[in-house]
Amino acid sequence: MVTLTSLHFAYMAVTVVVLAAMLMKKEIVVPCTFGILLIGYLYSGSAVKAVQTLNTAIIQSCIELLGIIVVIALVVSMSRAMISIGADEMIMRPVRRVIRTRNSAFWIIGLAMLIVSWLIWPSPAVALIGALLLPVAGRVGLPAIWAAVAMNLFGHGAGLSSDFFIQGAPDIAATAAGVDTVAVMRASVPLWAVMCIVTLGVAFWMMRQEMKSGVLEASVIDDAPDRVIEKRGLAIAMAVLMPAAFLLDVGLMVAFGIVGGDATALVAGTALLLMCVMTIADKGLGGALEAATDNLRDGFLFAIKIFAPVIVIAAFFFMGSEGFAQSVLGENATGLLGDIGLWLSGHVPLNKVSLVLLETGVGAITGLDGSGFSGLPLCGSIAQTFSVIGDVDVPTLAALGQIATIWVGGGTIIPWGCIPVAAICGVKATDLARKNLIPVLCGLAATTVAAIFLI
Repeated sequence: MVTLTSLHFAYMAVTVVVLAAMLMKKEIVVPCTFGILLIGYLYSGSAVKAVQTLNTAIIQSCIELLGIIVVIALVVSMSRAMISIGADEMIMRPVRRVIRTRNSAFWIIGLAMLIVSWLIWPSPAVALIGALLLPVAGRVGLPAIWAAVAMNLFGHGAGLSSDFFIQGAPDIAATAAGVDTVAVMRASVPLWAVMCIVTLGVAFWMMRQEMKSGVLEASVIDDAPDRVIEKRGLAIAMAVLMPAAFLLDVGLMVAFGIVGGDATALVAGTALLLMCVMTIADKGLGGALEAATDNLRDGFLFAIKIFAPVIVIAAFFFMGSEGFAQSVLGENATGLLGDIGLWLSGHVPLNKVSLVLLETGVGAITGLDGSGFSGLPLCGSIAQTFSVIGDVDVPTLAALGQIATIWVGGGTIIPWGCIPVAAICGVKATDLARKNLIPVLCGLAATTVAAIFLI
């Protein structure tokens, strides 16, 4: 029988404080920082070593997340080069020709957002899709608020919660759960499908009902002229090269079984090469020396801005797993969450229904900070914790937490997470979050029920 010590109670207490702070819509870097400090002190008994633990934990957290940070930085760097050439617009122009009605505008804008989000993540995709397709949506009478809903749900919801291409989200969840990234991705597919079908279906139905009422008939996006592209031939060539290169990557992944970190590395390397090629083609070799550096700097600034708080938050929650704890505290450290799970299994009646509800609830709560990623380490750790209880499919449970965390915190029903999409569409972030609320809650409820039968 596992005996809980002051370390376990301290970890649980800090976790409760973190969740309470999220419920009050507060940032959680400070409580996580003091949580690491407290764990370090209780383990070592030394205030000096406790302070050193802060640095060690953050460094180890950086090591765990570095691959994801780099690939995001390199992909964003590539997108900067695309925009400077005009290749981004050339890629989107064929899509713009097929938008004829407001219904098609909703789905095409959404699907375009989904595809681009898979390639370069939702935040950079917002500016890309917004600049190119919103004026087209305005021409066919799609209200700005529903264009924003489509971009939000497809990009920050469906795209970010799956992350099948870059694989950042499933990698974090899998690492914390102690399972393979591919296993979490496979397990997430049916849950992700249920979430997307229900959420997007309800949102589209709500849009149709509002449009029939005529309330939003006049609230459309202003028209805008096409962007002038100086080097049209180059833009077309790069618009063909970029998707062709990534399609080649996908083919290589399938042909040679390249998955997980290796697949991410292939994407990152391709993005860096494309950025250099595009910059040289646009500026010439001399000009590219400066321009490529600027693009790379912008990409890393973007990535660090996103992950700076996540690194500290993950450092605390990762300490609940044995491997991470030993790398930070010492070889005698144990997995706190595993110990807590074993203790709960002997004192609290648990079953698949309660585990699924717990995973969804914690995922939703941790998503309240609006980052979309800070809750992934905790959700993955919970899945690992309850793997010791009995017949539980850990990858499926981790995938459920991943979906719940990102759909809530990735920027769909949290107003401060909806600001980028709301700003580019010219609507209020609170209005956008309100429109998304019912569809996302319906989707989460359906996905939770589906998970009960899958774990």
